Amino acid sequence: MVPLCSIGGSLWSFWRRGRKVERAGYLAGALLLASGLIHLAILAIGGGSWEGPLSLRKAVTFGLSFGLTLITIVWVASFVRLGGRARAALVGTFTVACALETALVSLQVWRGVPSHFNMETPFDALVARILAAGGIALIAIIAALTVAAFRNNPTVPVSLRIAIQIGLVALFGSLGVGAFMIAKGMLLVFAGNSQAAYATGGTLKPTHAVTMHAILVLPALAWLLSFAGWSERRRLRVLLLAAAGYVVIVGLVVVWNLGVFRSTRVATITWPPALR
Repeated sequence: MVPLCSIGGSLWSFWRRGRKVERAGYLAGALLLASGLIHLAILAIGGGSWEGPLSLRKAVTFGLSFGLTLITIVWVASFVRLGGRARAALVGTFTVACALETALVSLQVWRGVPSHFNMETPFDALVARILAAGGIALIAIIAALTVAAFRNNPTVPVSLRIAIQIGLVALFGSLGVGAFMIAKGMLLVFAGNSQAAYATGGTLKPTHAVTMHAILVLPALAWLLSFAGWSERRRLRVLLLAAAGYVVIVGLVVVWNLGVFRSTRVATITWPPALR
């Protein structure tokens, strides 16, 4: 009972001691999560399709993934050694980018048109370009946080520092995979093969997904271990073991996913009537 009270009190302290930009990030993340859950309920009750670029599933996955990632990054950044202005700029920009990406994807879903690779109208092309620009901004922010995370910060336990470092490196890789998928799809679009872009643009989604959430799993584990009453050396051993297991899982997914990617052939397909 005492550990649960301690954990709850510690969680509340992140909000209570949080700066304005951090509280804004937490609130925005909660709203994005709520958006994802609402779209999930609509999709489940309405019996819509879970597949394809027009499915409400995209609003669900973007809301839940960006909401969870935003809250995680705001929390993790509180352990990273940053100046006040740098923290406000990075966290604030990350919050805006996450909200904008989710809002635009949801907007396009409700309009009944694809959000990515869609250059059919000037407005759709603008949305696609903004989404791409938002992805670039996210990569730049995570790169800056990753570099900052490798600065020595004696106020943070070694196990937590290493967990954050591994998680941010994995997240940076995940965003890189996402950027590659978008670039691959856009090249097909500009080559006049939009059908192939929709069919093959998301081939590396499993790799993108499994590397994205290491930033939550590993730091959360390291943080929870701090309530176990163990020595830091023991906590570090457990964290490194968990990190090794996570790396093995990522490796297996990547190998399988690359096999799928290599076997995928770009071909011209007939668009479904809904995409015309």
